[in-house]
Amino acid sequence: MAAGISCPPNTIVVFSDIGCPWASLALHWLRRESASRELVIEHRAFPLELFNRRGTPKPILDAEIAVIASTEPELGWRPWQRAESEYPVTMLPALEAVRAARSPEVGGARAADQLDAALRKAFYVDSRTISLYSEIISVAEECSELDAARLAWELRRGHHREAVHEDFEISSSDLVQGSPHVFLPGGRSVHNPGVSFAWTAPYGQGFPVIREYDPGVWRALVHASISTSRQQKEENDVDRLG
Repeated sequence: MAAGISCPPNTIVVFSDIGCPWASLALHWLRRESASRELVIEHRAFPLELFNRRGTPKPILDAEIAVIASTEPELGWRPWQRAESEYPVTMLPALEAVRAARSPEVGGARAADQLDAALRKAFYVDSRTISLYSEIISVAEECSELDAARLAWELRRGHHREAVHEDFEISSSDLVQGSPHVFLPGGRSVHNPGVSFAWTAPYGQGFPVIREYDPGVWRALVHASISTSRQQKEENDVDRLG
């Protein structure tokens, strides 16, 4: 693993933004391929609005969502169904909630992954305003793995806001290339695996076009993570015996 980013055995670390459709596609496949295995997805924030000093404009997200949803209908994504005045203007509270859910008091890494998936569904499928704390807690109450009341307590006190900004500092380094960036046990990492795209005109002025799309890449990444984790466990067992 690159210096500064820890990736324990049986863990895949993902830097992403909840408002990044490409990250949401990657996580869809990572969850599907790792669902029946002992792998944990550890979420780290790649807050695009801090990089860009603005929320991602809705027309850009609309274009990206449309091309991804038409390529992968299984996602069930839909165009925004509510008034534009209800559109989320920030993803920072949602990112903070996922980081808070990682704490043992709220639920841990699996709870954080469940909340992350639920928040993405709330946004991309159900058109819910996940920039609101009230909506985030409502989504959390639908998650079986976490304590929604404790999450609300943690968010009121802002205990995990600093962690989002710490992730931003790491994301600003050469270690992380964008959202999503996936780090695997054993030191391997890859930015936006399984898909390659370009814009028909300068970013935000044309339309995104997917050049390559290979869901098998995510399956290979999960299998490689399992294999590496098993090898690390065997080596650790030998070290303890020695």
